[in-house]
Amino acid sequence: MRDSASAVLRDRTGPAHEAVDAAYGRYRLDDRESYAAFLIAHARALPAVEAWLADRAIAFPWRSRREALAADLAVLGRPMPDPLPFALPDDDAAGWGALYVIEGSRLGGVMLARQVEEGLPRRYLESGFGPGEWRQFRQALDAAAVDQAWIARAVTAAEQVFALYGHAA
Repeated sequence: MRDSASAVLRDRTGPAHEAVDAAYGRYRLDDRESYAAFLIAHARALPAVEAWLADRAIAFPWRSRREALAADLAVLGRPMPDPLPFALPDDDAAGWGALYVIEGSRLGGVMLARQVEEGLPRRYLESGFGPGEWRQFRQALDAAAVDQAWIARAVTAAEQVFALYGHAA
């Protein structure tokens, strides 16, 4: 393949990613109530995607962040909201596309954690990667891609996950 699957995903989902960043950029992470609303929005999306992924065999050892999110909300005195409805085609490419979004959000989360007011919980946002794990994820994604049609299905799934996060915001 000419371009790696991870590079194609990054390029083709860029507009969807930017729209989600803009939607979540309205929240103030240095304000307790706004930060709680930010976490609630994430809690409407992330557990839905993780539940869908949990029923699939994906050749990457991803780790759920649902418990970290629930713990942060509990510290803020907020319950976990019901997740939004979510489903993708039962397809290996769709699983990798979904995982691309939620694993990629770990990178942004670590940067966002720096904006959280002192004394507020950061367990969810600080649930980043260990050294080299993002590179290992991209390599596994690239190895899983079988052809351009597979990559196109992964892109479609990733865009649907970004849309779910946008709707949750």
